[in-house]
Amino acid sequence: MAKTPYYMTTAIAYTSGKPHIGNTYEIVLADSIARYKREQGYDVFFQTGTDEHGQKIELKAQEAGITPKEFVDNVAGEIKRIWDLMDTSYDKFIRTTDADHEAQVQKIFRKLYEQGDIYKGYYEGLYCTPCESFFTESQLVDGKCPDCGREVQPAKEEAYFFKMSKYAPRLIEYINEHPEFIQPVSRKNEMMNNFLLPGLQDLCVSRTSFKWGIPVDFDPKHVIYVWLDALTNYITGIGYECDGKSSGQFDKCWPADLHLIGKDIIRFHTIYWPIFLMALDLPLPKQIFGHPWLLQGDGKMSKSKGNVLYADDLVDYFGVDAVRYFVLHEMPFDNDGVISWELMVERLNSDLANTLGNLVNRTISMSNKYFGGGVRDSGTSEPVDEELKAVVLETAGKVDAKMNELRVADAISEIFSMFKRCNKYIDETMPWALAKDESKKSRLETVLYNLVESICIGASLLESFMPSTSKKILEQVNGSKRSLEDMKRFGQYPSGNKVVEKPEILFARLDVNEVLADVAERFGKTAGKEEKVEETGIDMEAKPEVTIDDFGKLQFQVGEIIACEAVKKSKKLLCSQVKVGSQVRQIVSGIKGSYTPEEMVGKKVMVVTNLKPAKLAGILSEGMLLCAEDAEGNLALMRPEKDMPSGAEIC
Repeated sequence: MAKTPYYMTTAIAYTSGKPHIGNTYEIVLADSIARYKREQGYDVFFQTGTDEHGQKIELKAQEAGITPKEFVDNVAGEIKRIWDLMDTSYDKFIRTTDADHEAQVQKIFRKLYEQGDIYKGYYEGLYCTPCESFFTESQLVDGKCPDCGREVQPAKEEAYFFKMSKYAPRLIEYINEHPEFIQPVSRKNEMMNNFLLPGLQDLCVSRTSFKWGIPVDFDPKHVIYVWLDALTNYITGIGYECDGKSSGQFDKCWPADLHLIGKDIIRFHTIYWPIFLMALDLPLPKQIFGHPWLLQGDGKMSKSKGNVLYADDLVDYFGVDAVRYFVLHEMPFDNDGVISWELMVERLNSDLANTLGNLVNRTISMSNKYFGGGVRDSGTSEPVDEELKAVVLETAGKVDAKMNELRVADAISEIFSMFKRCNKYIDETMPWALAKDESKKSRLETVLYNLVESICIGASLLESFMPSTSKKILEQVNGSKRSLEDMKRFGQYPSGNKVVEKPEILFARLDVNEVLADVAERFGKTAGKEEKVEETGIDMEAKPEVTIDDFGKLQFQVGEIIACEAVKKSKKLLCSQVKVGSQVRQIVSGIKGSYTPEEMVGKKVMVVTNLKPAKLAGILSEGMLLCAEDAEGNLALMRPEKDMPSGAEIC
């Protein structure tokens, strides 16, 4: 049975410079939707690319001392490099300097001219060079461009115009009859109330004041206006032919199911583009979604403001999937989101390292410790199991509903709510306690099986958003990727499978002060508040007497070591991930001479939990493990005499 086609696009990125993280957000958002649609069974065609003509590029090329084509070749290559770096699964990368695109744009212009929709005249108005747009005095905001806020200049030139008013009533009727056409609804209201209902002016669609554009073939001193050129990529990229000989790909894909664009260019996509399509007698796209902006603190990112973050810089610190997670999770459906180095570190530590990484690491470590890595379903069942299963099996449906509404951030939140429920299940069932009673072996097997099965389902759901992490998790638990249909049934993990012997730490916690200090040094500017973290060590000299009040300032708790590894290039240090209650702390200890990393995992230990964080060998340590030391320097971890839950207070 043939799959249903699903054609989606991003806006094509303007080749005036390297894309910042706000631009990159759009391609990652689109990729998550495209991947999920494939999971739903659609035959997806996902197109992106670059917009390469216009006066702004001509001026930038002059400043750089190269031709406009050389300039856009360089920038388009950089844009494609970043799109690929972010692991995006586009099917076509179109450039508006592609010969087949340019040829079709010329044919489209001629067709619209010959049928009377385009005419020659003169334009006199206020022009914004960065936006390549004319505005009337009444459209300005505080005397500046309403789109970008920059200065505008008076301009007059011969130009061709498109009769927008001819099609405006038809477009208004279409929008009213198709409430799903423009999303979110706030964008639709803005377009109707601010532009369509007050009345459209005819649109300038050619220029003579610069040369870097597609020439009008019957009047070569004119080049085609960048928006008519750029917008038509959505049909030329899939084989549209103006003479009626379009390719099978066009017939299969058009009308587009989704145009995903930034809210700043929604006017061009929801007014100009539909009207161009009406004039070409083509169906309108099914939906246009104007996503919000990703802001950095003081507003929209701008090179002129010096507040730009780039995807490749963030990836250097956090990794591709962590950056994907952040930009997708932090962007509401219809409100702007905020990004900063501090927020990135916070999300990495709390969501990715603690909630997700901790769950996978603990489950694999316990499976290895108690059953040599084997995972079996012994068939025992208690109410807490059914509660977990209900949450896990409901999650796929919840994610599906959110993704059908393009609420990507909400979909990811549903998945991480499931992971949090799995962590709670560990605290409820206490596998470490079950392991001490031979009669409860089968119960322990079922608990660990339920966790591995839940992780397989969660990792499969995660694939659309964090593809590399999803693959790593499934490899570590030796599980297969589930289809959406398979996620409706619990218990498909093969009983008797073995998890990997040594789990990889998926996301290492970072010290925000260390990151900010490094960013400030690397980029030559303050990246945020810096607080110096000093190195600390063990002082073996006798210490002065303290009062009971002094002693009371220290907080001691029971911790469980869930993962441990040797610190590279250190003869003494081990780095442990220690679960204290619902939190996981990273603690560096000088006990490598007395314990191997493998011996550390699973031990209940005494931890000083309110010690000021410190760096040891450049690694953040968030507490101290208490040890006894003999005359030869041998160390022994201080451990509770009886089994106590992780997080129990030592008093």
